Amino acid sequence: MPTITLPDGSQRSYEHPVTVGDVAADIGPGLARAALAGRVEGRMVDLSHTIDQDAELAIVTSRDEDALELLRHDAAHVMAQAVQELYPGTQVTIGPAIEDGFYYDFARDEPFTPEDLKQIEARMQEIVKRDLPIQREVWDRDEAIRTFESIGETYKAEIIRAIPGDEAISVYRQGDWFDVCRGPHLPSTGRLGQGFKLMKLAGAYWRGDSDNEMLQRIYGTAWRDKKELKAYLKRLEEAEKRDHRKLGKAMDLFHTQEEAPGMVFWHDRGWQVYLGIQDYIRDKLRRHGYQEVHTPSVIDRTLWEKSGHWEKFQDMMFTTHSENRDYAVKPMNCPAHIQIYNHGLKSYRDLPLRLAEFGSCHRNEPSGTLHGLMRVRGFVQDDAHIFCTEGQILEEVSAFIDLLFEVYRDFGFEEVLIKLSTRPEQRVGEDALWDKAEQALEDALNHKHLEWELQPGEGAFYGPKIEFSLKDCLGRVWQLGTIQLDFSMPARLGAAYIAEDGSKQVPVMLHRAILGSLERFIGILIEHYEGKFPTWLAPVQAVLLNITDRQADFVHRAEEFLQNQGIRVISDLRNEKIGFKIREHTLQRVPYLLVVGDREAETGTVAVRTRGGKDLGTMSLETFAERLAAEVTSHGRIVMQVED
Repeated sequence: MPTITLPDGSQRSYEHPVTVGDVAADIGPGLARAALAGRVEGRMVDLSHTIDQDAELAIVTSRDEDALELLRHDAAHVMAQAVQELYPGTQVTIGPAIEDGFYYDFARDEPFTPEDLKQIEARMQEIVKRDLPIQREVWDRDEAIRTFESIGETYKAEIIRAIPGDEAISVYRQGDWFDVCRGPHLPSTGRLGQGFKLMKLAGAYWRGDSDNEMLQRIYGTAWRDKKELKAYLKRLEEAEKRDHRKLGKAMDLFHTQEEAPGMVFWHDRGWQVYLGIQDYIRDKLRRHGYQEVHTPSVIDRTLWEKSGHWEKFQDMMFTTHSENRDYAVKPMNCPAHIQIYNHGLKSYRDLPLRLAEFGSCHRNEPSGTLHGLMRVRGFVQDDAHIFCTEGQILEEVSAFIDLLFEVYRDFGFEEVLIKLSTRPEQRVGEDALWDKAEQALEDALNHKHLEWELQPGEGAFYGPKIEFSLKDCLGRVWQLGTIQLDFSMPARLGAAYIAEDGSKQVPVMLHRAILGSLERFIGILIEHYEGKFPTWLAPVQAVLLNITDRQADFVHRAEEFLQNQGIRVISDLRNEKIGFKIREHTLQRVPYLLVVGDREAETGTVAVRTRGGKDLGTMSLETFAERLAAEVTSHGRIVMQVED
């Protein structure tokens, strides 16, 4: 006689086993109609799942966040059914839900075309309208292999053979179509609705191995309804306009090329943004008690072996050889910072010791993953490592969190998501140390009264970490900052200090970064601001525009004056109409356009116009410089206004 405990704490008892759907119907007809699945003891299950003992149950409806993954998984199955109905002989392989959508990989001799996608999507809509019941069946392993092989589904047979021997082989059937799948799924195809769209075609190797056959991948997106789908497509359209690669070219910020894949060629204007961010972070670190260091880019393999990085990351390292020694181009900075710590005896009085570096790192990322500034092979981290005692962990992590939020606010990001990532399966160090490290980070988050989410198994191989992600103007989430607590690597590399009682102790090492890679952060900024950097970051903060050649001398003097005030200003003295010049520099996203005609040249003033087209009136050079300086100092919180 199972007793079901619902999320509100209420309980319902039954004299016999019940399905999740039965419980939903018992609660009320409205919930029965809305129910898509259930969570039993936290695990997502079908509505047909039978509960035969006491359990906690939550009914999943379309309003639940995890309903999206369910919808997307079903959309993949409906797409696979549509493909096999339209193109008999096509094999389906793997088709998961992914962020914002789904995909399925197909084995077919003839390539799919964009026109095929339209037909497949139309057939998907038909299948949804059929409202086919989706039913779970458990098959004998050998029977499942024989069945799929008999219909030419050799990939499915291979998938079944790879399933662990003690795991049930579950098959989901919708109408005459079926597929091996762990589930769960919706009760019928009609519950999927019409909030889906097929997006693009791509190639994909079977099981991601380039030695295997090339398959055809169809990507799609799925949402709760057409309204959400429309909003998503609008976001994609907006993201396309903001693509940092296009804006980087249009604004002459940077470029990449085949001769140096995954490496960035910074142009003057882009490098000004880069240096501005670097100088800003450097000033923050000095104010928060960090020492800036610089370490070699090429280090002997033996150090990476001692640190544990060689075993874990050797495939991602660029290596070289000289005079019978193997070297690696550093993919991260932590082992090198321990070498600086180890240089000279340390006592408890020297701790905490905070070492920061704009560390140039290189990782041999697969060429297919490279993407502008967002995924590169050569990058610089705003990296730092804090060596401290166990008793200093709480204070140091708390201080870092304060610094991180301060930096994000200055860059215009207010919403920060926090996750605590705990021990992965492959790790170094004893479990007792991991227990201590995970508890320390959890205590620090709770001490700051922050909301956070647990992310089991996602920690670094040497320690747990807190991840900080921010949302951009399109609602996209970018994981940036981290602080990782490491009890293991300092011991592996011989770091120690003399404690107050005279004993020799191993320091705790906090690995921390705020922006992550500067390259990726700049890419995020470009897209977030659509290239319209806040004035304090803009590579060119103002441009002087003359109307005729008569104002050229004054423009030269004005440019010199403003440059002496620390303003990044240029002049445009071309013999072009003023409207043309205004439009061109507006497209270049210059924050302020300073127009000079005869009257302004005579009175020593400029007519100030924003890149948004707002006329701020005429003001003296001194007034403009003062107001711009206030805007820069406040990081845009004080914006120049028109005089009354």
